[in-house]
Amino acid sequence: MNLKIINMDSKKQTTRSQSHGNSGNEKQSNGNSNGKRNSNKQKQSRFNEKNAGKLKDFFLEELKDIYFAEHEALKALKKMEGAATSMALKDSIGQHHSETEEQIKRLEEVFSLVGEKPSKKKCEGILGIIKDGETVLEDTETDTMVRDAAIIIANQKVEHYEITSYGSLAELARTLGMDDVAELLDLTLDEEKKTDVTLTELAVESVNEEAKKE
Repeated sequence: MNLKIINMDSKKQTTRSQSHGNSGNEKQSNGNSNGKRNSNKQKQSRFNEKNAGKLKDFFLEELKDIYFAEHEALKALKKMEGAATSMALKDSIGQHHSETEEQIKRLEEVFSLVGEKPSKKKCEGILGIIKDGETVLEDTETDTMVRDAAIIIANQKVEHYEITSYGSLAELARTLGMDDVAELLDLTLDEEKKTDVTLTELAVESVNEEAKKE
């Protein structure tokens, strides 16, 4: 009988010990959870503190600049697509038009990440480039490959402006510790570079040679 009592007492002690252990684990789990929340708050605090100042203000101004530029480019692309002669060029411009719509949405996501509402800053630079492109259409004949060659150059001028803008913005974002923002800007930068390469290939492989024959 005594042995049974001892065993039962041992079981009770073991049960109590396990119960305390579980309770300790729960406390530890809660502690870890609270620790993560506090860590996130601290990261957010450091994020805000690190990004404060004149450099972030400059970054935001440049962000508004490219946001304006993309909207203007979107309108210009539609005109260029309609004016192009070759189907290959029409398709390329049409594809980039759709891509530009997505790039604008991506910029709006960037605005959200930095805690700002999407807004535009008028950019005389891009307006001048687009105006030059419109002049090209006026100075070339319809349904000619010479016009296509001119359209490619006009589009590449816009692409080079955007490549410079996105590359610079991505580096500024990294400097400010906004790696998530930099990743989004890098995505668009890669797309702009690919578009530029595609336009060059069209010019070299077909358009320029056809234009020379006219």
